[in-house]
Amino acid sequence: MLAVVDWGAPGVPVVARALTAAGGRPEVVTTARDLARASRIVLPGVGDWSPARRRLSETGFDDGLRAAAEAGRPVLAICLGFQLCCAGMEGGEGAPGLGLLPGRIIRFRTSRPLPHVAWATVTPTTDGRAHAALMDPFAAGSLRLYHVHSYHATDVPVDATLATADYDGAFPTIVGRGSVLGVQFHPEQSRAAGITFLRGFLGWAP
Repeated sequence: MLAVVDWGAPGVPVVARALTAAGGRPEVVTTARDLARASRIVLPGVGDWSPARRRLSETGFDDGLRAAAEAGRPVLAICLGFQLCCAGMEGGEGAPGLGLLPGRIIRFRTSRPLPHVAWATVTPTTDGRAHAALMDPFAAGSLRLYHVHSYHATDVPVDATLATADYDGAFPTIVGRGSVLGVQFHPEQSRAAGITFLRGFLGWAP
C-alpha cells in the first residue's frame, strides 16, 4: 500500500491526486496502525512546526514513521513533513524532530521577502545524481519545482544533501538518509516536473 499520512495538514487530497497522476495508487491513512501495512509512505506537511509535531505524537504517527524507516520502507516527506523529519527547529519550543534525516531547521537569514514563494531551480549534487530515486527525474540536470517556506535545513552532511536550490544563498532542498527522502518543495504543486519527481520516488527500491 502507498500510504499518504493525513495528520490534519491541508492539501492531502492534492498530494494523493499527484501520486495517482504519477502512476501510484495512494490510500489516505488517518491512524498510525495503518502504516504497519504500508509498503511506501508519503508525509505531507503545511503549517507550523510545534502543533504539527504535537499532532504526530498524539496520533502515534511519529513512532509509525520511525518503524517504517527502520524497516527500510521508502518514506517521502514534503515541506513541513521534511522539516519534522530533521533533528529540530529553531524556535520549535524545544520539541525534537523525528530524527529520520540529518540537519536542523532555521529561518532564512535574508532581507528578501519571506516566505520564499517561487519556482526555483533544483540542482542535484554529485550524490543526488547517483541516487536511485533521482537519476531518472534529474536526467536532464535540474528541475523547476515550487517552493513556499520561510525556513530551511542547515548542518546537513554532504552525502545527505541530494539537491540544492537558491534564495539569497544555496540551501538543501532534497535530503536523504537510508530509505527516507525529504523535499522542501511541493511536488504536488509543481505540475509536470513534480509528477516526474514523484514517479522517481514510486519506482525507488532502497
